[in-house]
Amino acid sequence: VRPHTHFSCHPRAVVSEVLTLLLLMYPLLRGLALQLHSALTGSYIPGTHSIAFVNCLNEQIARDIARAIMDKRLAAYVNILPKSSALGCGCFEVREGAGLPAGLALTPLLLRACFHFRSIHPFEIPEIISLPIDQGNPLYLKWIEESVPRD
Repeated sequence: VRPHTHFSCHPRAVVSEVLTLLLLMYPLLRGLALQLHSALTGSYIPGTHSIAFVNCLNEQIARDIARAIMDKRLAAYVNILPKSSALGCGCFEVREGAGLPAGLALTPLLLRACFHFRSIHPFEIPEIISLPIDQGNPLYLKWIEESVPRD
């Protein structure tokens, strides 16, 4: 009696299963290939790092968030920008307010950083926007890479 197996021995089914597995693993395989290429050539992979912007109500909150982010080494640096004005819609009304945008240089820890921002930010829905760094000074990009540990 032949034991029942999950996989079919039909060549077309095997090819289909292998292609499905490769498709599911594509993001991981792509990331590994890009990291290997970068390590071998010393080149920067566009989009590896990002700049995130987080609006804060005042300078003290911006400093508190910046210190918490730096203490956890979730960013290479935090740049607290001058006060800005904002006009937006919320809860069926137009709201005006002032805020301080903070710029952060991040590595792929952005998701972890976003969860941390939300836990320490006083706004119910904090403005957290991330833009990938496509190009830049190679020495600066290397400094970001060395400043924030990978998990």
